Amino acid sequence: MLQKIKKEWFSNTRSDLLAGIVVALALIPEAIAFSIIAGVDPKVGLYASFCMAVIISFTGGRAGMISAATGAMALLMVTLVKEHGLEYLLAATVLTGLLQIITG
Repeated sequence: MLQKIKKEWFSNTRSDLLAGIVVALALIPEAIAFSIIAGVDPKVGLYASFCMAVIISFTGGRAGMISAATGAMALLMVTLVKEHGLEYLLAATVLTGLLQIITG
């Protein structure tokens, strides 16, 4: 069992680390830009992107999978944040994730 875990998790460490660094560097400006579009503090976008990346990596991410903010979601969330506040943004995001899990 230990060999299986070692093979699955640590067989491609160098490439995995390089891919992670590239994705992290690409996510920084994207998260900041989309959080500004959505009308929230850029730190919120950075924290959310980091949390999504960590969660997807531990819950079964695939090679080449990137989870981050999208322009479509940022545009839809502008009205939600303006009318109801930042608290509803978390609820809407969690509901969206649950719907994706159910339909996936």
